[in-house]
Parts: sequence; C-alpha cells; structure tokens
Amino acid sequence: MMKIWNKFILGGFLLNKLLERGLNRVLLIDPAFPVANKSRNHKDLLPVGLLKISAYLKKYDIDTKLIRLNDDCDFDNLFREFNPDLVMVTSIFTYWAKEVKDAVKYSKDILPDVPVMVGGIFASLLPEKCKEYTGCDYVQKGIIKEAERLSPDYSILENEGNDINFQIVHSTRGCIRKCGFCGVYKIEPEFCGKKSIRDELIRKNLVFYDNNLLVNPHVEELLHELIDLRKEKLITRCESQSGFDGRILRKNPELAKLLKEANFKDPKIAWDGAVKSYAKRKEEIDVLVNAGYNPKEIAIFMIYNHDLDYNELEEKRALCFKWGVQISDCRYRPLDRLDDGYNSHARKPQTNEEYHINPNWSDEEVRQFRRNVRRHNICIRHGMKYHSHKAERKKISKEESMLYRDMDYDEAKKFLSDAWNPAEPHYIKNKSKQTTF
Repeated sequence: MMKIWNKFILGGFLLNKLLERGLNRVLLIDPAFPVANKSRNHKDLLPVGLLKISAYLKKYDIDTKLIRLNDDCDFDNLFREFNPDLVMVTSIFTYWAKEVKDAVKYSKDILPDVPVMVGGIFASLLPEKCKEYTGCDYVQKGIIKEAERLSPDYSILENEGNDINFQIVHSTRGCIRKCGFCGVYKIEPEFCGKKSIRDELIRKNLVFYDNNLLVNPHVEELLHELIDLRKEKLITRCESQSGFDGRILRKNPELAKLLKEANFKDPKIAWDGAVKSYAKRKEEIDVLVNAGYNPKEIAIFMIYNHDLDYNELEEKRALCFKWGVQISDCRYRPLDRLDDGYNSHARKPQTNEEYHINPNWSDEEVRQFRRNVRRHNICIRHGMKYHSHKAERKKISKEESMLYRDMDYDEAKKFLSDAWNPAEPHYIKNKSKQTTF
C-alpha cells in the first residue's frame, strides 16, 4: 500500500511522488453533476482537467480510463475489471460538492483498498474542507503544470470524443484582478502567459479558458498567430469563455480589431460596478462595434444576487437594451457554500436556507431578474421592441404574430395585454429607485 503523503499538496508534487512508486492504471471519474446529458459535452462542462491528466499519465505508459457517472452503465463491473492503482475524481463548483462526495464513496464502496484523489476547483479552493467532507485520501490543490503543457486526451471520451468539434485552450493562467466574488487568484495565484499555441492544435474551433486573455503580455503576438493560423486554414473560429477585460480594450482598441480578424465570436465584457459607470461600458461596447462586431453579438456579464440590488441591476439591464447588447447573467453563490438548492421551477418561494440569497435581494427579485434577462435577450436576438409570452408560446395565430411583430411596445400593448417593454427598468414595488440615467 502506498505511503500516506500530506493530506493535500500544491501542484503536481503528490502525483509525481505516486508515479515514482509505480502506477499501471488510473481511473478518472467525472461525478454525476446535475446537468442534462445533452449538455455534458458542452464547452463549459467538459472535464478538461481529467483529459489533460490522462495525456500526462500516458507519457509514462500508464493506462487511463474515464468514467462519467451520468452515464447509464454498470459501473461496478467497470471499476473491478479495470482494477486501478489510483482513482482521481474531479470537482467543479463548491456548491456541487455532494456529487464529488458521492463519487468518492462509490469508488471506496467498490474498491476500498484503492486510494482516491480529488482535484479541481472545489479541491483547490477549500482543500481541508474537501478532504473532510468527501472522505478522500488525497487532495490535489492547484494545477499540475506538467499536464497543463499538454493537449487534452480526447480519446478517453471514446465515442463521445468524435462528436466534439472544439478544443479547449489555455494561453494564460491566473488573473491580475482580485474580484471578491471570484476564486481564480486563489486557485492560480501565479499569472503566466504563452506566446504561442500553434504546437497544441488538434482541432479547428478553439475555446479559450483564459480568465483574462487580454492581460497576457504576449497577447498581440498570440492574436497575430491566430490570424495566421486562420489564413492557413488550421483554425476556423475562436471563443473566449470568460470574455474580455473592458479596461484593456479601452486602453488599446486595436486589440478588438485583432480579435475580430482572428474570428473570435460572441465577445463578452463584464459590468460588475454601479450603474453610474455606464459611460465606460458604452465606450467598451463602441470599441467592439468599431472593430466590426454587431451589437447583438456582444453580451455583458452581470453578477446579480450580490452587492448591487435588483432595482440597480434593472437600470443596467435597460441601458444594455438601449445599446442593443445581450446579457449573460451570473447568479452569485458564496465560494465557501457547499450546496445550492435553487429550483427554477419552484412553486413557492424559497429561503436562504435552501440557496444563498443576498441581504440586498429577495427570492422574488432573483427570479424576476432572471425572467427579465431572458425576455431581454429574446428581444435583442430577434430585433423586437417588446416581448409577449402569448406570441412566444403560439397562443395567438401566426398571422397575428407577424402583424404585431414590427410594432413598438405602445402599439403592441393595445393588442397584447402581456406585452413587456425591455427598454425600461421594471422596478420592484416598495423599493426605492436607484440612480437614474
């Protein structure tokens, strides 16, 4: 049996020590996170960390197998037949900790003598809590630098890998910002950037997982490389999962033109601050528009259920509609909370015991803002000046729907009692209005 090392080790030190002792087979587990099966190969949910670890282990001739507990399989026999020397379980958000705990327990119930290591976001943010809560043997804190240099091993996805037409890339690690609601600077405290990703290419559609791509000191060199790769038809399109730092775009608008030329799709910028900062957000949107982006392609990240209250978020949303851009809403959950019982289909109000509700917010406001954002985005995408559930759900005839489609809100309201105007803030009653614009 392996020697028990420290309960959690930074970086790849622990894994390397285990490699020295000899590993032949490592089982990689993606827990049964609460996502639809049709979404699990989406760019936001693919277990890229496990894919990179597999590539790293295979360099040492170690056999790897990925098990995704959302699959409908006889996992008991798969575990025993593979007979691993080590089980590695990934974690994502802290509020999905129970699924990680269940995966560790499942492994130990079947193979009680095989050690289990947990890594990923939850493990890196709260290593002590992760070990205590999940009952694992080891916690892998932070990234494994040796694995980080490698392209993901899509082959372990078996038949699924053939259906994935994108490649996840990191051109940077870490972030120079220290936003209070974000844990990146804790997980990846050292910022580093690459000059090139050419040697990593295995697919034509690139999804950058960078937390702050534009802060890379080599960003212009990297973007010119992407432009060249596109001209050589080695890549088709790019996307930045975390969006772009608007402050950097304001200082260097030429970067937006390079992003457009490299074919970065659906650019996003964040608006975390108060409504009074609207002039800076408008300037950032204009930088992207001047580079060739259509406003409706642009989305604004907005964190809600946080410090700014509902009415102020509504003012910000209405401004975004005026500018013709969409919204990517992000409901805040504390970084140390291990559960999230929010139910979007709940028939009665939920409490802070069921999910985190900021003192500035109510359950009603959380749900109302999400509904408003959905209707807002539908209007932006379809070029409409109002939203109607009756029209969307085909409760009126197609002829009527087409007749009303191009009307403005005031005119449509005469025919559709549920017409909703995205151009104005929808304040919650009994709450004072915020700074107007």
